[in-house]
Amino acid sequence: MRSAIPRTGAWCAGLALAATVAVPVAAQDVQARAWAASCAACHGTDGRSTGAVPPLAGRPKADLLRAMQDFKSGKRSATIMHQHAKGYTDAELERIADYFSKVSR
Repeated sequence: MRSAIPRTGAWCAGLALAATVAVPVAAQDVQARAWAASCAACHGTDGRSTGAVPPLAGRPKADLLRAMQDFKSGKRSATIMHQHAKGYTDAELERIADYFSKVSR
């Protein structure tokens, strides 16, 4: 009869490895959601606007990113969005766009 100890050890090692890989991804999602929360005042919770301000939830990532980069560079005018966009790096804007693109409408 074979011992279950080597299998258990291998399983635990695999689980530990998976946990170390998963933590940074989860942390990124939490951070992106925290950044995206600052958009709620105008664009609604999780980007689900019901007013005159356009919703962000479920829009294509590329479209969201392009709009935020255009606000940041001044290419697209706005009353407040250019100020918000300038507060983020391009990588942070990409993560925010990714977050909103994955939120259901």
